[in-house]
Amino acid sequence: MDISAKFAIKRIRTIVLDVDGVLTDGRFGYDGSENEIKFFHARDGHGIKLAMRAGFKVGIMSGRAAKANRQRAEELGLSFVYEGEKDKRAAFDKMLQEQSLRPEECLYMGDDIVDIPPMKLAGIAVTVADAPEYMDEFCDIRTSCKGGHGAVREVIDILLKEQNKWNQVAEKYLG
Repeated sequence: MDISAKFAIKRIRTIVLDVDGVLTDGRFGYDGSENEIKFFHARDGHGIKLAMRAGFKVGIMSGRAAKANRQRAEELGLSFVYEGEKDKRAAFDKMLQEQSLRPEECLYMGDDIVDIPPMKLAGIAVTVADAPEYMDEFCDIRTSCKGGHGAVREVIDILLKEQNKWNQVAEKYLG
C-alpha cells in the first residue's frame, strides 16, 4: 500500500462488498429445488462484526439477487444491501445518496470487471488474490487471501489497524 492509499484509508467510514468472488469463492449451486447454496467464511463474518463495532457501515452490492445473500446480510446485521444491480456504477451512486456518503469515505471490494466502475470512484479500491490480473490497474490493495477464504477479514484488519481502532475491538478478546 503506497502513501496515498495510507492517507485515503484514514477517511474510510463505509465498507462496500461484492458478494460472489469476494464474500464467497464465486461458486454457487442448487439444492435440487430453487434454493441457491453459497459458502461464506466465518472469519469474514467476524471481521464484519468487528468493523461495525468500530463504527463502520458495512454492506453488500451484488449483481445477482439471491436468498443466500439476504440471509447472510440479515445474520450479520449489515447496514445496507443492494442486489440485482447489473450497473454497479449506478448502484454505487444510489448507495452514496441513500447512505449520505461521499465516494472517498468508501472502501469498495470487488473481484471482476463489473466492479471497476465503483472501484474507480471509491476512496480505497480492493481486489482479492484470485481476481484477474487486469484488476491491479484499478485497485489500491490486492489481498493475499482468495475471495471467500478470509480476504474480507484481511482488509478489515488492515483498516482497523491503520485507523488505530484495532485495540478498541480486540480488547474484548485480549483483555
